[in-house]
Amino acid sequence: MTAAGSRRPVYLLLFATLVAAAGNGVTMVAFPWLVLQRNGSAVDAAIVAGAAALPLLVSTLLAGTAVDFLGRRRVSIVSDVLSGATAAGVPMLALTFGPASITVAALAVLAALGAVFDPAGLTARQSMLPEVAARAGWTLDRINGVYQAVFQAAYIAGPGIAGVLIAVLGGINAMWVTAAFFALSIAAMSVLRVEGAEPPSEENRPKGVWTGTVEGFRFVWDAKVLRTLAFIDLVLTGLYIPMESVLFPKYFADRDQPAQLGWVLMALSIGALVGALAYPILVRHLSRRRILLTSSLALAVCTLVISTLPPLGLILTSCALVGLMFGPIPPIYNYVMQTKSPPEMRGRVVGAMTTFSFAAGPLGLAIGGPLADVFGLRVTFLVLAIPMFALAVLSLWLRPLHELDSHEELAVETAPR
Repeated sequence: MTAAGSRRPVYLLLFATLVAAAGNGVTMVAFPWLVLQRNGSAVDAAIVAGAAALPLLVSTLLAGTAVDFLGRRRVSIVSDVLSGATAAGVPMLALTFGPASITVAALAVLAALGAVFDPAGLTARQSMLPEVAARAGWTLDRINGVYQAVFQAAYIAGPGIAGVLIAVLGGINAMWVTAAFFALSIAAMSVLRVEGAEPPSEENRPKGVWTGTVEGFRFVWDAKVLRTLAFIDLVLTGLYIPMESVLFPKYFADRDQPAQLGWVLMALSIGALVGALAYPILVRHLSRRRILLTSSLALAVCTLVISTLPPLGLILTSCALVGLMFGPIPPIYNYVMQTKSPPEMRGRVVGAMTTFSFAAGPLGLAIGGPLADVFGLRVTFLVLAIPMFALAVLSLWLRPLHELDSHEELAVETAPR
């Protein structure tokens, strides 16, 4: 096999990740903007954002078991088909019944339906990372860093495209872009061939949906480092999602500045892109625990700065730093999941860990939206920033985080760098 041929699965998987995440990046801006453009209510925007977040909690519970039972490639394709069809439903509804049919209730239903299928595709693609890395001769740190960088690159393109499309074509027509991105992801995954991508043998499948789901959560709970990381992710995500999904959209919607909203979201993604790309280099010189602790503390400090709602230039700088500090965190999480779980359970472990992250979304949105309407954006940003800082300090004394740098062999043969 040639070197180029051995890297083909990596390129296909990363491309599918790029376009699928970009499609989600468009909807991340378009759905709240359609609501805020309609009535300017942060509560209604939070309802729609929450409608997208709540199904994630339920579907993520089952996504890992579906991946381990049906196969990674198949689940990724089916997920993208369903997500793309749901995204296209927004402009199709407007074409069929008129723009007035795009109500808050309709947007909430469509956002919920679209979100149902996303976790399965994300879990399926993420579960294939060790195998495509082994085929290409990449280390786990390298594939995890590049994967996260590509994921963030998508969120540079997605919100940026969404901001331009909303300004030029309107939020409804921007949803056609989402459907097109999912179609490209389907095409890439359709031709990907790699070890472990097809349905597993009967003896390696979960015995049932509920049994497989419980096995994944039990595995995470029994591994102290995974349990600790899940708790940290739960808190940080619950505090961060309202900022990106409601507070920033409301701040710029009140000023009728969709392009500036796109700039802020792009600054977050550009910073995260640079941070993810830097991770494989940083981990050669610093421990994973030190990287995680430093990033968490810096995240909290930058969020405190943003809570003052400074001029746009300082907001953009702070958001870029937030992204930069966040960039190395997901690759560390991926590394731990990959080295702590056997291949036949990887989907369930990834699904269980992702569930903790998605579980925080509805709660954070339920708090962030009403707080913004009652007390204003500045107070709401501060209320979310303070516990983020407290968690960063507490993490200094969490002993399981020392396991981040335990060198365990992965049950997949990986070639040297």
